[in-house]
Amino acid sequence: MIHATALARTFQTKRGKDRSEVKAVAGVDIDVAEGEIVGFLGPNGAGKTTTLRMLTTLLKPTSGSATVAGHDLLADPVAVRQSIGYVSQSGSTSSNAIAGEEIVSHGMLYGVSQKQATDRGQELFDQLDLDGMWLRKTKTLSGGQRRRLDIAMGLVHDPRLVFLDEPTTGLDPQARANLWMHISDLREKRGSTVFLTTHYLDEADALCDRILVIDCGVIVASDTPDALKRGVSGDLVSLVVNDVADAAAAANTLSRVAEGETSTDGLLVSARVRDGGKAMPDLLRALDASGVSLESIEVRRPTLDDVFLTMTGRSLRENA
Repeated sequence: MIHATALARTFQTKRGKDRSEVKAVAGVDIDVAEGEIVGFLGPNGAGKTTTLRMLTTLLKPTSGSATVAGHDLLADPVAVRQSIGYVSQSGSTSSNAIAGEEIVSHGMLYGVSQKQATDRGQELFDQLDLDGMWLRKTKTLSGGQRRRLDIAMGLVHDPRLVFLDEPTTGLDPQARANLWMHISDLREKRGSTVFLTTHYLDEADALCDRILVIDCGVIVASDTPDALKRGVSGDLVSLVVNDVADAAAAANTLSRVAEGETSTDGLLVSARVRDGGKAMPDLLRALDASGVSLESIEVRRPTLDDVFLTMTGRSLRENA
């Protein structure tokens, strides 16, 4: 559904008389199969938005090639636009517009007849839990309802491929969980392919078949969420002890089973341990034999943020 090879974008910057080039995207290869839900992750400034704008024809690549929904990105951008749905982060509805009118107008822009757009829009309202909202002004809708309306607008022309740019930003937990269900239904009930950008790691973990991680303009990882997390060396075992003397003894004991370095921060001792849950009984016996008095112990499986920290040395939410 998406096949990009060495896709790159360079911007020219000017400061006084000095000119320079900034490589926002340094040449990415992306393959998305039909029916996949693929998450696209990266910190601010990593090239995520620039890549998305290129794939949706909003920005022309400096170099490279791509086919999107079966159409050449450079040779036939109009056909690409006609074949995709795009839901921007900021939304596309006017606050004073009537919800149903927005849907119909959007569909007609794609060449759908007024009757088809109306029928299609009402079907989408039913599927996206927007019953009774057809004649409402969009400014009277809740945040979750407006985001579902944005998705309906992106689907009214029945696209094969849907781009969702941070669709749940600003929503409360209940509205986010509700929207997750609808995003899953895009593939399960409609057969859509979904390309999703998000800053919420739990969202990517819950929704996506595969995750692409971009950093400094290049793809640094591409795999399933579980496979990426398995690539992080072990579970994080954290011990809180009662005094500084116990901390030194606990660090020495923990280092015997640790995958890497053992960290000590005051009374907190931590390290990554392969199969931390399985190693726990022997570790507890060893700590007891060493006379270590524990306040608490925790074993945490790797998260997607751990994956990103391991690969790039910074959190997903940090600025580039």
